[in-house]
Amino acid sequence: MSLITKVFKGDFFHTLGLKKFQHLSNHVLGVNLYGKIEFLKPISELDELRNRYKFQESIINDLGNGFMVPGFVDAHAHAPQSVNVGLGTDLPLLDWLIKYTFPTESKFQEADYANLVYSRFVKRNLQQGTTTTCYFGTIHLDSCKILVDLCAKYGQRAIIGKVNMNRNSPDNYIETTSDSIRDTEAFVEYVKNKPTDLVEPIITPRFVPTCDPDLMYQLGEIAKKNDLRIQSHVSENKDEVAWVKDLHPECKSYSDVYYKHGLLNDKTIMAHGVYLTDEERKLYQKVGASIAHCANSNFTLSSGCLNLRQLLDMEIKVGLGTDVSGGYASSMLQCIRDTIICSKAKSFETQDKHNEIDFREGFHLATLGSAKSIGLDHKIGNFELYKHFDALWVKTDVENGPFDSFNTDSIEDRFQKWIYLGDDRNIHKTFVNGKQVKK
Repeated sequence: MSLITKVFKGDFFHTLGLKKFQHLSNHVLGVNLYGKIEFLKPISELDELRNRYKFQESIINDLGNGFMVPGFVDAHAHAPQSVNVGLGTDLPLLDWLIKYTFPTESKFQEADYANLVYSRFVKRNLQQGTTTTCYFGTIHLDSCKILVDLCAKYGQRAIIGKVNMNRNSPDNYIETTSDSIRDTEAFVEYVKNKPTDLVEPIITPRFVPTCDPDLMYQLGEIAKKNDLRIQSHVSENKDEVAWVKDLHPECKSYSDVYYKHGLLNDKTIMAHGVYLTDEERKLYQKVGASIAHCANSNFTLSSGCLNLRQLLDMEIKVGLGTDVSGGYASSMLQCIRDTIICSKAKSFETQDKHNEIDFREGFHLATLGSAKSIGLDHKIGNFELYKHFDALWVKTDVENGPFDSFNTDSIEDRFQKWIYLGDDRNIHKTFVNGKQVKK
């Protein structure tokens, strides 16, 4: 039996860094029994590879006029909020939470409801080429377990957190400190004992206003004890920043609250960061924490426009997040487009074209950049040897597709058109860990 289970030949696009975009033309990629990339070589070496690995011609897939890219990585999404995607776009963050988000999330105490919503959302993510998502659940232990089970069932790689909130929350959607800690520890154990390497737990205080100091300290201790990632929100909205300052006058900044409670380190993923101060950015640089940039959400809830280039120039880890449902689009292609638009808007404001992000950089941030931001770049994000084969087979010539391709288009033209115009109709097949999860 051959070590190689799948072979693809044609064009591959990936990145090795922010400014290291690669188009590998006329190459051949092999996937081994363990779902990892065994080789990526010029097609001229195909016969030699066939002799070495003893694989049959029948397992070779010709990408044709299409191409292959790494799977998308969503660094920040709220799974329960997929119910109200596209609603509440007329409200700012704090009003939106009260009117739409908290009422929606409170319903997830019902297991059947959670199973219906989460099943649809996980399948939609895979349909759109998001092979990995960093999810917020709700405060409900059982429904968070359901999300874990469904990601494992459908084959999506995921980092999942049970949300914690014990203050400034509705009476029907709040938990005590003891219940929050008990259920968090139970959730961590449940995920760790799950017979899959696709899903990992993450500590998830919703944000400072809904977590008191005692809860934050204890969550920090759980993260430290179990060597876990941490995710939350920071400096998304000016009113939110002012609220945190009122709640914690003893701290230098919003980020300092997390830092002093053991929740800001090199395993931390903070969503937004629109209004970080110079001192806060230096803190992120110092401790190695990352930012999930959620441009669509920041536009939709009128939160603001992040200066992304400022973070990148400081070599702060940045990934892209859809932030469903603050963001109305769950597609990472839309996430890339909004990131580009946001950067252009910032360049108008600052009169500095350097702040613009081009489509290659946007693609990097949605793949390897996001993988690095959530601590999975050793496994996924590009086509380096022995990484897990999480990938998309993209076709640009599809019936009733979202854009037209012409014989005069180069393969690079087709790639760029897909970034700006493509959608799930162009994704012919999706693979996670070497297994096909979308036909």
